[in-house]
Amino acid sequence: MAKLYVVPTPIGNLKDITFRAIEVLKKADLILAEDTRTTGKLLKHYEIATPMQSHHMHNEHKTVQRVVNKLNSGMAIALVSDAGTPAISDPGFLLVRACVEDDIEVECLPGATAFVPALVSSGLPNDRFVFEGFLPVKKGRQTRLKLLAEESRTMIFYESPHKLVKTLTHFCEYLGEDRPVSVSRELSKLYEETVRGTAKEVLEHYTNKTPKGEIVIVVGGKN
Repeated sequence: MAKLYVVPTPIGNLKDITFRAIEVLKKADLILAEDTRTTGKLLKHYEIATPMQSHHMHNEHKTVQRVVNKLNSGMAIALVSDAGTPAISDPGFLLVRACVEDDIEVECLPGATAFVPALVSSGLPNDRFVFEGFLPVKKGRQTRLKLLAEESRTMIFYESPHKLVKTLTHFCEYLGEDRPVSVSRELSKLYEETVRGTAKEVLEHYTNKTPKGEIVIVVGGKN
């Protein structure tokens, strides 16, 4: 039966994948991968020989209908991103929406996503929180930060290492230097690190130590 499987993959440690995810990847007719080279390493590790096709943010608008046509022909297709759960700040939403609109069954497997361990280990309130993903790079960034300055719930952001200092500087400016911040990087990997403190303290830390790897920032809400 035609079905799209949304399959989370490890965010670092290759052991962080479920038995069911491996089973689905082996049985699928096709795997849509954000980067076939990255996914290829995972498939090789688990001896999965399923064919792959590239599906990323630069081509998903053009390929969605072709994928829907393949699903309607009876194929079972698995969608993966480079790490974590597809569609969470990664390609996937457009395809899932197209499948829903075309009455194609979609099943999202539970599994790894970076912001959950970062949130839990931050020590900040996690009963209510908002996921912001990546902040706007230029247009709309200041407006977004001004709105978030009034947010009372814990906030979660993704950021690239070369923009981390800039973002922390903006947090100091718009949210206040005393706002509690937790930065987790390289989650589940050998050099995993979480730095906690005020926005000013964490900014000083990464001003003196160049950050590397995938980064999740957790910020306390306004009191």
